[in-house]
Amino acid sequence: MRETLKASIRKRLGRIEGQVRGLSRMVDEDRYCIDIVTQIAAVRAALGRVEDELLRDHVGHCVEHAIASGDKTDQRRKIAELMDVFSRAKR
Repeated sequence: MRETLKASIRKRLGRIEGQVRGLSRMVDEDRYCIDIVTQIAAVRAALGRVEDELLRDHVGHCVEHAIASGDKTDQRRKIAELMDVFSRAKR
């Protein structure tokens, strides 16, 4: 993984970590349920953006490398991994 991507992912995950701690505080403070659910949706969306960034990098680096290498086995494995991820995401 590229260092710039790592830095970006770490930064995003740090913000998400803060959001999750905030959720815990909201529960401790007996905040309004809909406010908590709204914040949960925000955390889910933020995680989705991290996932998207990682998948883009995977396709742009790992899958592209497998295609360029000409290694059919590696190509099939990379495509199968992507298909598995997309299948799990639909559940």
